[in-house]
Order: sequence, then C-alpha cells, then structure tokens
Amino acid sequence: MKLKELLHYTYIIPVLAVGYYFSGLMTQGVVFEVIAGLLLTGSVLSAVHHAEVVAHKVGEPFGTIILALCITTIEVALIISLMIAGGDQAVTLARDTVFAAVMIILNGILGICILVGGVKYYEQFFARTSATTYLVSIVSILILTLILPNFTSSVNGPFYNPAQLVFVSVACLVIYGVFLMVQTVRHRNYFVTPDEDPDSYYIPSKFLAIVSFFFLILCLVIVVLMAKGLSGTIEDMVQNAGAPKSLVGVIIAAVVLLPEGVAAIRSARNNQIQSSLNLALGSALASIGLTIPAVSVVSIMYDMPFVLGLDKKDIILLSLSVFIVMLSLSRGKTNVLYGTVLLVNLAAYIFTVVVP
Repeated sequence: MKLKELLHYTYIIPVLAVGYYFSGLMTQGVVFEVIAGLLLTGSVLSAVHHAEVVAHKVGEPFGTIILALCITTIEVALIISLMIAGGDQAVTLARDTVFAAVMIILNGILGICILVGGVKYYEQFFARTSATTYLVSIVSILILTLILPNFTSSVNGPFYNPAQLVFVSVACLVIYGVFLMVQTVRHRNYFVTPDEDPDSYYIPSKFLAIVSFFFLILCLVIVVLMAKGLSGTIEDMVQNAGAPKSLVGVIIAAVVLLPEGVAAIRSARNNQIQSSLNLALGSALASIGLTIPAVSVVSIMYDMPFVLGLDKKDIILLSLSVFIVMLSLSRGKTNVLYGTVLLVNLAAYIFTVVVP
C-alpha cells in the first residue's frame, strides 16, 4: 500500500473526525457544530468506500453482511446509550428508531435504488428467491416485535413482560441465524448474480482489505459518536420546530443508515441491483433481528420498560410499505414506478411524523 493512497480523503477525514470529537470543540457553538456535521458526512462517505473494498475482497453476500452487522452494532450501541442517559423519557426511543430504520430502508433506500436503476437501465433483474427469503424473515420479525405487543394482555399497554421479551428475542435470533446460514451456506446462489459488471471482480490485496476493515469500523464508530454528540442539538431543533419527539428517532436512523444507503444506491447505478437488495433488505433484517434482542437484554438488566408496539397509524403505514415491497419484488425485475411508489410511501411516513 503506497503512501499516496493513505493521503486519500477516506483515510484523512476519519482521523480528523476522531481528533475533532475528542478535542471537545463540538459543543463550543453553531460554527463548530457545522464543522462536526461536515466531518460526519465525510466519515459516512469514507465508510462507504472502505465497505466496498472489504466487499470486493470477501465477495458477495459476505461483504453486504459485514456492513449490515457493523451498522447494526453501532445502531444498538447508540440506542442503548441514549436510553440509559434519557431514563423514562426514552421509553419509545428504541421502537421509534427501529421503526424509522425499517421505513427508511424499505421505502427510502430501496425506492431510490429501484428508481435510479430504472431511470438508467429501464429494467434491472435480480433473483426472486433472494427477495422472498428476506421478506419472509422480515415480516415475521416485524409482527412479533412491533405489532404483537399491542395485543398481549399480561401487561397493560404496548409492552412485553420480561418472559415475553426473552421469547421474542430468542425468536428473532433464531430467524436471523437460520437466515444467515441460508444466505452464506445452503443457498448462497440465491443472493449472487453471475452477470455482474466486470468492475465487481476487482479483488484488493489482503493488506488493503484489513486496513479498510479497520477504517470501516473507525468511520462507523465516529459517525455514531458525533451523532450522539449532536443529539442534543437535534432534539432542540425538533422541539423548537414544534415537531413530535419521534422525529428524533427518524433523524438518528437516517444518520446511522447513511453509509449503507449510499453504498446501495451506488450499486444500483452500476447495474448491480442484487447487491442493492442485499444491502437494503439485509440491513432491515439485521436492524430489527438484532437490535430488539440487545435492547431487551438491557431493559431486563436495568429494569427499564420500553414501548415496542406501534400505534394504529404506524401499523397501517408499515403494512402498506411491506405490501408494496412484496409486490415490487415479486417478478424479479424493477422499473421506475416501483421506486416512485416506495418514495411516496416514505414521504407519507415522514409527513405523518411531523404532522400526526
């Protein structure tokens, strides 16, 4: 690896961001917060670059799994830290963030990928079996975690009691674990297309892949630390705008998902829609399948109740999103209409968060 390569912005910006965060300058005023936002954005773009290097080295679908697991781990750490710091006021934070992540992924990231690919290539083709495998797992976990709590009777309200939390957490882990086995061992061919562009066959050196993996972790960690550091400013902005507090969960989810979203959209532009689906749907599955069990453990350990069940409005929006995604991916090919409808669904979700 040459010194010139280390001077690329994808190596410099994360180091600058780390130094800036630990310097304590972020809280010194609006100008310093703007600088932090710019460094955060640069770290997101750097994370995308390093994730692609790692993905090229390990091949599909392992590359997309690594990125999904890294982002989910950071998301879990951010949610747990904000829940512990927020006390009783953060009882809905985990639900709002996970729900926002699912809605942003299914409607936003997937919608943009399909729209971008449709505009450039008219139609893009993928393995229907992969979409079905993802959606079977996602729908089951969504209902168990975000809808069923509204209809249990052991505890009043949209809560699970500790025994129910343990059962649902184990169920999520079983579904996600078997899915990973299917994706990486038994039916790996479902998630790989043999006719990808020639650029996808570039294989970096082992040393470059290790360095990129280290910087990928560094980028994701500093993105979350900066997002947490700016969370107070975000909450004040939301409060001053008169918007509901649930909008904070949407903003946090959007920041955390930026690296994966950019990587998925870039794959769609390169006519690799299968990689886009692996990134988007894999991230949605990891987000709910791993976040809920982790938050449940913390909730039980600290005797900290947290709301899981969605209200009627959100259940309708979630059902609409899942139904449209299932229809859009049922034929194994995409076009601009599918992407447009999904983005309209995302706009409806965000609008109803701001204007409930």
